[in-house]
Amino acid sequence: MKQLSHFDEKFTKKKFPVILLLDNIIGEANIGSIFRLSDAFNVEKIVFSGIEPNFNSRRLQKTSRSTHKIVKHEYAKDAIDFIGKSKASADIFALEITSTSTAVEHFHFFQKKKEMILILGNEAVGINSDLLKIADKHLHINMFGNNSSMNVAQATGIALYEISKTIFDFAKK
Repeated sequence: MKQLSHFDEKFTKKKFPVILLLDNIIGEANIGSIFRLSDAFNVEKIVFSGIEPNFNSRRLQKTSRSTHKIVKHEYAKDAIDFIGKSKASADIFALEITSTSTAVEHFHFFQKKKEMILILGNEAVGINSDLLKIADKHLHINMFGNNSSMNVAQATGIALYEISKTIFDFAKK
């Protein structure tokens, strides 16, 4: 057995038809981690809304390991407007535990539209209620301890992994 380097890996590159909408995520380490996850899953792009990220932050740069330079991203001043313009071409999902949310591991991608937008919420207050109202579906991560939430970057990784399994299984059909 030999541990492989980044240059030895044999992963097949695939485009993941997901856009991440970051609703007021402000933690620089979280943003850097989400960039790294976005690169790992080869998402379409990241869209920031609310507070613009500080790309000069050493913490963001270090955590992202320079993926903030290669992952496509943009800023949307009005997230509701961005979703409204995207509804015709994208299915809209919010990663938030709600009275109607489905566990992400039970999610089945149905590819009604070209892309999927996954909304992720602020570290303290979650996703804006107006965005929750216009999402097509709410997804959550089952929790087995006392807490009902986890770090947004960790949750993003779990959600992207679970969603990728169903998207790539759907593509095989």
